[in-house]
Order: sequence, then structure tokens, then C-alpha cells
Amino acid sequence: RDAAIDLDIGVAGETGPEVRIQALLRDCFIGAVRMDHPLSEGTVTPERYAAGRHISVSRRGREKGPIDEALNRLGLQRTVVCMVSGFSAALAMARTSDLIASVPERHTEGARAGMHSFPLPVATAEVTISMLWHPRLDADPAQRWLRNCVREVCAASR
Repeated sequence: RDAAIDLDIGVAGETGPEVRIQALLRDCFIGAVRMDHPLSEGTVTPERYAAGRHISVSRRGREKGPIDEALNRLGLQRTVVCMVSGFSAALAMARTSDLIASVPERHTEGARAGMHSFPLPVATAEVTISMLWHPRLDADPAQRWLRNCVREVCAASR
């Protein structure tokens, strides 16, 4: 509403009528840690994964999500030490600490360069990566160009 963000790309939850949304791709979550993190060696079991310190990504400040539900089904619980609103912030923190970031694989491929990535040791559903913008930007030529570029890049990665 206040024109602070021109275009947002990520996992969208519920949106109001003042936000346009377009699905770009389906993605699955993986874990990402710094290269010399303990989880960068050996098999990442649910127990080893849950025992680590985690960064949670939530736009709405939700403390629990699908990963926590999957761990709970195994009788496990993870320790979330901080919450951020975006995957880039989570990766930046994990890159220089002992924290674990759980992020969409394809959506964060470039941002994970130089990090160790691994499949999550618990099953979670795929997510839809979408782009979101305010309707007032629908006809803006620069914004339309940007959205088309994003669509093309995502279509090429399928």
C-alpha cells in the first residue's frame, strides 16, 4: 500500500484484493548450512537435523510450520533461535554461523553458492513460488518488463 515494495517473490500465503499474485514454479525445501558446519558431513538424519539450531522463515511470524509438523510426527522438535521474513536473510545468517536454514531448492539456488545443501530428512509438501505486486503497477511499463523477465527466468528453470 505504501509503495515500499515493487515486486516480491516467494511463498505466498493468503493475500487480499490489493495484491496481485502469479505462480511461477513448484519447489521443495532443502537444508542449507555453511561449508564446515557439522551437518555438511555424514548422513543428515531427522535426529541430527532436529538437534541443530534453526532459522525460521515466516512472513506472518508463525512459529511452527510444515517442517515442525513433520518432525513432530517422528517425536522430534527443532529449536528455532530466530525468525526472518525472507529466504535471503536466512541464508545470509546460516552462511556465517552454526544455524540451519531450510529454504526452497530452486528458488534459492544462486543464493546458496558456497554453502552445503542437503535434502531435508523429513517429508514436506512442495510449495509454490509466486510473484506478488500491487495492482497500481499493472500497467507500468518498467514493472511489466520486470515481471516478464522473472517469468522467463522461472520458465527456463523448469
